[in-house]
Amino acid sequence: MFSIKEVYRPTSIEDAYKTLISQKNNVILGGTLFLRMGNKRINKALDLTSLNLSYISEEKEYIEIGAMTSLRELETNKIIINNFKEVSECVKDIIGVQFRNIATIGGSVFSKYGFSDVIVALLSYNTEVELYNGGRIKLEEFLRQPYKKDLLTKIYIYKDNIKAKYISIRNESSDYPILNVSISNNSGQFKICIGARPQRATIAIEASQYISSNPKTLENIIKAAEIASEELVFGSNTRGNSEYRKKIAKVLVKRAILEVEKC
Repeated sequence: MFSIKEVYRPTSIEDAYKTLISQKNNVILGGTLFLRMGNKRINKALDLTSLNLSYISEEKEYIEIGAMTSLRELETNKIIINNFKEVSECVKDIIGVQFRNIATIGGSVFSKYGFSDVIVALLSYNTEVELYNGGRIKLEEFLRQPYKKDLLTKIYIYKDNIKAKYISIRNESSDYPILNVSISNNSGQFKICIGARPQRATIAIEASQYISSNPKTLENIIKAAEIASEELVFGSNTRGNSEYRKKIAKVLVKRAILEVEKC
């Protein structure tokens, strides 16, 4: 469990950021779900509920999502379902409805959790994150950066008419994924994203380039899946070892490409 010396409700995003970086053990509360999984002594816990960061809005070119939006809202919101179905689908196996009602997209993305279903699904789309200090950058660039204290405020998913498919494998339906895969096709340019390796999600660049530049025959799809399994690093934890993850990566990538091709 965690202990809190003081709960502070900032009156602006600028106020929140300045308070956050003013002391090492000041933290954002968010939904507090992952804070509860560890032991942490918090000096000042920032409650962002007054900053109007829980929303989903549709603009001409993109969908804008506030960082305090719950995973349950991603699951049920019609704007998300109609534009980015796989983002809605990817959260349905996360623990349970009560958990998804509390967990936020900002906490899931900013923490760069390796097991995150949301990150790998967002990565397959044209997604940007907005940070108070770090500015607006591509999600894949943000994932490559080392951890630095900042305040994630918004997420943008561009409406590029991308076809995508998200797939995961779990020991049980409500468990964390052993491996998850999200693949998209944007006018012939494929993006193969793999997460829960158990390292953070990333793009299999060589495999993506191969399948994008070759006919989508079964032979080439299998070859792309093999390239993806070789170019990325897979690790071991209590849910599966590296060799198992490498083998199922081939299966999930092949299956997801075939599903995307059907769209």
